[in-house]
Amino acid sequence: MADYVHEIRKLVGHRPIILNTAAGILLNDAGEVLLNERVDTHNWSLPGGYLEYGETYAQACVREYKEDSGVEVAIKARIDIFDVGEVHYPNGDITQTISGLFLVEQVGGQFLQHETDETLSVEFFPFDKLPPLLNQQTADMLAAANNFINRNK
Repeated sequence: MADYVHEIRKLVGHRPIILNTAAGILLNDAGEVLLNERVDTHNWSLPGGYLEYGETYAQACVREYKEDSGVEVAIKARIDIFDVGEVHYPNGDITQTISGLFLVEQVGGQFLQHETDETLSVEFFPFDKLPPLLNQQTADMLAAANNFINRNK
C-alpha cells in the first residue's frame, strides 16, 4: 500500500499515533555523519522515514535514504531500535516513532544538490558539533551510533 501514513492520517486526523520508522548512519572519510535539513521543521535529522505497509525496517531505510539524500545505500549493520519520544509536527500531527537504526554504506546515487518536498539540504557533521536536531530520539540515535562505531573500530 503506497503512502500508508497519509491513509492512516485521513482516518485519524492529528490524533497521536504510533508509527514505525527507519534511518541510516552514513559516515564520510573524516568520520562525520550525514544529516538532512528538513522542509517541515527546518532542523536536522537522519535520512530515513516511515515504513510503508509490508516493508521491513531495512527496506524502508534503503528507500527513504535515497528519497531524503539522493544516495543509494546498503545495510552494513543494525545498530538498535528506539522507542522513546514523540514528534510534534507543524501541521498538528503527533507521533510516537519506533525507529530502527542502521549503519549504511553508499553504493550509488549522488548527494542532493537541490531542495525536495522533504529535504532542504544534506550535509556531513562531526558527532560533537551537531546542528539543531528534530527531537531527542534523533539525538539518542546519534549518540548510540557514535558509541556503536567507536566499539567496532
